Amino acid sequence: MKEARTLRRVTIKDMQPDVFSALLHFIYTDSLPDGDKNADMIRHLLVAADRYAMERLKLVCQSILCQNLNVDTVATTWALADQHSCDKLKDACLEYIACSNAMDAVVETQGYKNLKVTDPSLIVDLLESTKKIRNA
Repeated sequence: MKEARTLRRVTIKDMQPDVFSALLHFIYTDSLPDGDKNADMIRHLLVAADRYAMERLKLVCQSILCQNLNVDTVATTWALADQHSCDKLKDACLEYIACSNAMDAVVETQGYKNLKVTDPSLIVDLLESTKKIRNA
């Protein structure tokens, strides 16, 4: 008598398939898949790493994001770092803004404007922290 096989499927609704695939790749190889190092993918992977308490992957993602900071991404990266307790990444964002005197350009970005609406207290923290670095 043949037994019916049932396929078990796990559905993860709040993660894109390519992010989950990269997460599994990291679990098995301790490296990121080739070609999956764009900033958007790394941000999603950082969120997944935090969710599943994968500290090494979280550090790898932070390192990549630190290397790719620019005026357009620094405000949203700061918010992401704050949400997921990424002190290294927050410090890198502050250093980028304070040392490159990029604040005037940063406040004109859509990321900064969105952050100002969604979390004004985080903007205050960003400005105060940047001022401390400049005055140090």
